[in-house]
Amino acid sequence: MHPTIIGLDLAKHIFQAHGIDAAGKAVLRKKLRRSELIAFFAKLPPCVVGMEACGTAHYWGRELTALGHQVKLMPAAYVKPYVKRGKNDEVDAEAICEAVTRPTMRFVPIKSAEQQSILMLHRTRDLFVRQRTMLVNSLRGQLAEFGLIAPKGVWRVPELEALAQDGELPEPARACAELILMQIEDLQSKIKAIERTILARHRANELSLRLATIPGVGIITATALVATVANASAFRSGRHFAAWIGLVPRQNGSGGKMALGGISKRGEPYLRRLLVLGATAVVRYVRNKPELAGWVNALLARRPARVVTVAVANKLARIVWAIMQRGGTFRERPFGIA
Repeated sequence: MHPTIIGLDLAKHIFQAHGIDAAGKAVLRKKLRRSELIAFFAKLPPCVVGMEACGTAHYWGRELTALGHQVKLMPAAYVKPYVKRGKNDEVDAEAICEAVTRPTMRFVPIKSAEQQSILMLHRTRDLFVRQRTMLVNSLRGQLAEFGLIAPKGVWRVPELEALAQDGELPEPARACAELILMQIEDLQSKIKAIERTILARHRANELSLRLATIPGVGIITATALVATVANASAFRSGRHFAAWIGLVPRQNGSGGKMALGGISKRGEPYLRRLLVLGATAVVRYVRNKPELAGWVNALLARRPARVVTVAVANKLARIVWAIMQRGGTFRERPFGIA
């Protein structure tokens, strides 16, 4: 008998499949090597294949969908409660097979290769930016050991370079400083090249151009949103979208008593960071414009600036969802983004 639902536990080389028929009886328990996976599923009639949304899941989702199967990706944290006992591939595959049948389960849309390539651009840029920051901080700290002090900031690198070329610096230290400066310059050129590629992708994407009309959402944030959110209709509302990003308070309550804490920080941390940075710019701009006596300034009058920043980031996330789901562009109101 052929299975109608299969739970597939992904790995690098050895995969585990667990299948059940229409009556819920287990009819398949099979260990597969990576080279055997496509050939095995090509012989099966179309069925539902459940997988955890982990590394390589989107690739295998596209491959199995091309074979006619219905692939459903699930967050690993939502599959965990269905593991009965122990931890091995067979138990995990059985838990995936059971979780995919739950009517309240939430699924992750499969990303295209184009979306994943844009996300790789963002991740590579983020990596280079972190490395550049590490090098600048290292150079500043080591020059400080010789009494050479420069202000913080990447834009202060020319001042660090001038200090490193100072005659008071010993020759071995000057040689090391030059090596670090060469690394910084190389990373800076690579970052600019990646940003040019991202800009070209942004200009070629109609949705990204519409998202960039939102205050606080620039080219980097817009392209990251388009690449990360494969289907905005997967979220029932802007509130659910903001909660997925992690811009809502944590809830902790029982017996009818509810306590709200800080933001949950769940979901996608990269998008959350970008939206919070954009919201910080919006708050700074509105604070310097007293004539924009709208929602943001009203919040600033009674809440700390960082709390207002997160509230604005939550509002930006809701606006992003509305534009992605309903179309159109941002329509600015007379008194800010309220």
